[in-house]
Amino acid sequence: MKAAVLYELNQPVVVEDIDMEGPKEGEVVVKVAATGVCHSCHHVVTGNIRYPLPVVLGDEGAGVVEEVGPGVTLVKPGDHVILSWVPSCGHCVYCTQGYPNLCLKARNSAPGRLFDGTTRFTKNGRPIHHFAWVASFAEYSVIPQESAIPIDKEIPLDKAALVGCSVTTGVCAVINTAQVRPGSSVVVFGAGGIGLNVIQGAVIAGAERIIAVDLLDTKLEMARQFGATHTINASEIEPIEVIQSLTDGLGADYAFEAIGTRVTFEQAVRAIRNRGKAIWIGVAPREPLAMEAGALGGEKMVMTSAYGSARPRVDMPRLLALYRAGVLKLDELITRTYQLEEVNDAFDHMLNGEVARGLIRF
Repeated sequence: MKAAVLYELNQPVVVEDIDMEGPKEGEVVVKVAATGVCHSCHHVVTGNIRYPLPVVLGDEGAGVVEEVGPGVTLVKPGDHVILSWVPSCGHCVYCTQGYPNLCLKARNSAPGRLFDGTTRFTKNGRPIHHFAWVASFAEYSVIPQESAIPIDKEIPLDKAALVGCSVTTGVCAVINTAQVRPGSSVVVFGAGGIGLNVIQGAVIAGAERIIAVDLLDTKLEMARQFGATHTINASEIEPIEVIQSLTDGLGADYAFEAIGTRVTFEQAVRAIRNRGKAIWIGVAPREPLAMEAGALGGEKMVMTSAYGSARPRVDMPRLLALYRAGVLKLDELITRTYQLEEVNDAFDHMLNGEVARGLIRF
């Protein structure tokens, strides 16, 4: 089968034929229909997310179950599924408290390997790792059954694929993690794939003022299309001053960081009012933050958000119900589609701010 494999940091991804072993205990084979091109994968390319190489990238996808291994009870062949990059066990202390996004079984497992500590991908006998359990930059993938979230077969799989990461991470950070209240003010740093979905989540939650901050006018225009009421180009003006002026000098009720830089992590804290919440979603930068402790005065709250505090088996079908009701925009997120062989072009277009979401269709 064809797959997109990263062999070296800061080098192009290689699309080539690799071998795939069948599923073992508790595993399923999914024929991937579509996969979103996510910034998380590019963080692996640059080494900002450290991962064992070589690795099949891809963490946002959907497809059809082709085969199941022994002991599989959650899905069957023919099921349409979203791929979840947190295969929640359902039994650990976090799963039983309603936080399967923090599942200990998943977090304590070796990165790039399935639960038995091995991989199912090889090239000339050399093991190739699985990114984020789902490795969706491939025609087929072997995943834990816990990563396969069944959905209605009427939902287009290319739209459902986006729910595997960016939509869930963004919308659920608003609804689950921050619990944004109707009539509140929200600022979003970064209008990429995650940030646009934070904006969508703020609209769904009933926020009255939604302020998008980015460096590119093209992305700010996308932000307006998805519900931003105000936009700030931070390459032209200091954003904190503008945010203060738009919120009666108080700051926003909620600020979401959806980029992953030291500057924006700090700005998210400075953008909120007393008793406000700053939610850090972006991949944490590998450098210390530089803020005086007083920046957290006034009972300000800072949280990180992992997968939008989502319960994939509950929240993903709910998000698709919102899509079917015309409330959640999925079609509009797909700016451009690609063949797998064009994956490096897709990364370039994402980095240049040319797309809301690039999508690889198989």
